[in-house]
Amino acid sequence: MIKKLCHYISDYMAVLVLAGALLALAFPSVLQPIPTKTINYMLGVVMFGMGLTLNLNDFKVVFSRPKDIIVGCLAQFTIMPLLAWGLSKAFQLDEALALGVVLVGCCPGGTASNVITYLAKGDLALSVGMTGVSTLLAPVLTPLLTWALAGKSVDVDVVGMLLSILWVIILPIAMGLIIKSLWPKFTMRMIDYLPAFSSVAIAFTVAIVISANASKLLAGSLVIFIVVMLHNLLGLGLGYLLGRLLRLAEPKIRAISIEVGMQNSGLASALGTLHFAAYPMATIPGAIFSVWHNISGAVVAWLYNRREIKGT
Repeated sequence: MIKKLCHYISDYMAVLVLAGALLALAFPSVLQPIPTKTINYMLGVVMFGMGLTLNLNDFKVVFSRPKDIIVGCLAQFTIMPLLAWGLSKAFQLDEALALGVVLVGCCPGGTASNVITYLAKGDLALSVGMTGVSTLLAPVLTPLLTWALAGKSVDVDVVGMLLSILWVIILPIAMGLIIKSLWPKFTMRMIDYLPAFSSVAIAFTVAIVISANASKLLAGSLVIFIVVMLHNLLGLGLGYLLGRLLRLAEPKIRAISIEVGMQNSGLASALGTLHFAAYPMATIPGAIFSVWHNISGAVVAWLYNRREIKGT
C-alpha cells in the first residue's frame, strides 16, 4: 500500500505542487518563518536520492561525448536571453521589469531542473553536467549578455555559485553513488519511494518560495506574469524542438528541454537586489519565475511520464 501511495503521489505531482502554491499564496505567514536556505538542504537530500539511481557509467558517457552538453549550454545562453529580450520588447515592459526578465534569461540552469529531469525520466547525468557547465560559464556570460541586451552591468559571485553546485548537487550525488555501491540491495528497495519523496520536496519548495515572495507576486501585474510564463514555456518547447531536430534520444531531449526552460531565477533575483537598487521592480520577474517554473516543471514531468520513452 505504501508503494501504491508513493506511485500515486508521483503521478499527481503537478496537482500537489499547484495545491501547495495556492495554499502558500493564501496563507503566506504559515511558512514565512522557514528560512529560504532550507530549500538548498531539501534539494541536497533529493540529489542524494538521485545519486542512488545512478552509476559512474552514466557520467562517463556524458563526458566522453561532450557534444550534448555543448549543444545544451549553447541553447541555454542563446534561446533564453533572446526570448527574454524579445518578450520584453513585444510587451513593451518598462525598464525595471525588462531588466528583471533579461536577468532571468541570462542566468544558468538551476538545481531544480535536475529534480524535474529525474522525475520526467530524462537523462539525469546530462542534466547535472549541463547545470555544472552553465554555472561555470555564468560568471562570464551572465554579465556579458545582460550588458549586451539590457545595457546594464552585473557582477556574479563565482565562488558562491561554485560552492552551491558543490554542496547542493555534486556532493549529495557522490554520496548516493557511494551508498549504492556499498549497499546495493538496500538501495534497490529505496528506489520505489524516491520519486514520491522528490515530488513532496518540490511541492514544499514551491510553497516556501511563494510564502517568501507573496508580496512581490501580488504586486506584479498580469502582463509580467504572462511574460514570465511565456518565457519559460517557449524555452521548454524550443529546447525540446532542438533535441528533436538533432535526433537525440528521448531522455536527452527531455533533459535539454528542461535545462533550457528552467533558469536559476534565485540568482536573477539576488543580482537584481545587489546591483539594481534603483530598479526595485527588477526582482519581481525572478520571484515569479522561481514559482512558475517549478509548477510548469511538475506539469511537464507529468506529461513526459504519460509517454513511453523510445530511442534509448
